[in-house]
Amino acid sequence: MIKVRHIHFLSPLLNKSLCFCLLLLLVTFSVSAQKSENILNRVSTAERSDGKGYVVRFHLAQKVDSFKVTQPETDLIQMTLYGGNISGDAIAYDTTNVVYDELGFYDLSFGVGVDLYIPAEQFYTANVYHDGQSNDLLLGLTRSTKEDVEYLADDIEPIIWSKFSVSRDSMLVGSQDADTAGSMMDDAYQRTKNNMKFDVIVIDPGHGGHDPGSIGYKGTKEKHVVMDIAKKVGGYINEYLPEVKVVYTREEDKFVELEERGSIANRAEGDLFLSIHCNSYHSRQPNGTEVFFLGLERSQSALETMKRENSVIELEKNPEQTELTQEELLIYELANSAYIATSEQLAARIDHQFENRAMRNSRGVKQARLVVLYHASMPALLVETGFISNPAEQRYLTSEYGQSIIASAIFRAVRNYKVEYEKSREF
Repeated sequence: MIKVRHIHFLSPLLNKSLCFCLLLLLVTFSVSAQKSENILNRVSTAERSDGKGYVVRFHLAQKVDSFKVTQPETDLIQMTLYGGNISGDAIAYDTTNVVYDELGFYDLSFGVGVDLYIPAEQFYTANVYHDGQSNDLLLGLTRSTKEDVEYLADDIEPIIWSKFSVSRDSMLVGSQDADTAGSMMDDAYQRTKNNMKFDVIVIDPGHGGHDPGSIGYKGTKEKHVVMDIAKKVGGYINEYLPEVKVVYTREEDKFVELEERGSIANRAEGDLFLSIHCNSYHSRQPNGTEVFFLGLERSQSALETMKRENSVIELEKNPEQTELTQEELLIYELANSAYIATSEQLAARIDHQFENRAMRNSRGVKQARLVVLYHASMPALLVETGFISNPAEQRYLTSEYGQSIIASAIFRAVRNYKVEYEKSREF
């Protein structure tokens, strides 16, 4: 197991008195010792009192800044613990444990990554929460079936801990971007802004009016959450790309039919149609983002998303078919292959921003026969920003901070694509 270390050196102070140097060294040593002190010292396990599983306790001297859990495989649970004074060093834990075969810790620039491997033929769903009586974190493992765990893990990629080297301060829009397109933004954009074609973006806050969308934890309505996020995305575009026109399919709590949403985009001669949604599931466990473009669904979760989003047609005045046939999809693909290719590129960029910049659990880029995308004659995407059925993710998606991070990620992806598009036109 390779652990990443970050070591900082102080330049020597020249032409200072010996006493001052000694004092500085003592202070520096003291501060360094405080920073290097690991607040995570032990991991223990206990069977749950209800007999339905186990609790893995992470003993902490102080609370971590934040945390999240993902389950990319039936036998792998991964946790991210955020905090400046936490590391994977000198952690005591039982190596002969009935709950896990192996427990691995990985030092990150912003905290610690944890891999917990479940024994063969045992299946658990995972949930992490603070212990109300201490600083400890509790990983609750609930016995489940192979089928349910496989659904949760569907299309979730295992975390490669070495990828997580971006500081949390760089997540927001105003900070310097790390990828190539973002670093080229200023020069390339300034050189080409007078020769711009990518200048109309249509933002579609899903659902509205008598269609609340998904109903999440504590009655949270999807239509309200996506409106807030949509307005933030539009606000970032107005601020950082003021020459780009933003068109909304709805700006208030009203119902707009699926076909009309695409028609609004077509009348505005949009260069991109962006439909924003929240996900849900009958279990509170699933979490993460998904980005869809038009195509034939290839996974069970994509199929369920297609059925849920297309079911809005049933609420329209003159409901027609709620599902695109494969023949209709083929005709669209033949006529709009360039739009689909661009949609796939943009979907990958948004997914990259969610996973690597916003530090969200990504469930990947997927295809689905979504009626709302079918009617927009331009590159078109549907973004599932997270599961409001998951209590932790619901709190994140309804918070000012969480909405800003999600909107920032979407904006970055669109901006970076636009920069490269304009740069190619310049040549």
